[in-house]
Amino acid sequence: MRENSLKTKTGLFLVLHFCLLFSSLSGICSKMAANQKNFTGFALWYGGVLGIMAVYAIVWQQILKKLPLTVAYANKPVSLVWGMLWGSFIFHEKITWNMLLGALVIFAGIYLVVTSDE
Repeated sequence: MRENSLKTKTGLFLVLHFCLLFSSLSGICSKMAANQKNFTGFALWYGGVLGIMAVYAIVWQQILKKLPLTVAYANKPVSLVWGMLWGSFIFHEKITWNMLLGALVIFAGIYLVVTSDE
């Protein structure tokens, strides 16, 4: 029974992190919208932001039904790390040592919160 519980918990964390990854895509869309010269381009990219956030809101509510609130919210800062990676890969922004240190602190905090229940 414990193994099945572990699989369920692992599956929930994967869904949670996929949801947070998906949510971070709204940052790409919003940055692209800001760079548009005409209203049509802006509206399409901003529509992408709204669509992503609508799907994210629905999935997030379903996750909150199954995971403790503290665990779910402790994992939200991962979106900042995804944003940093998207900025580097798509917009060729530089990742600094301070940014990497911040990401390390985020992951350490997530680890502490998640493992404190055990």
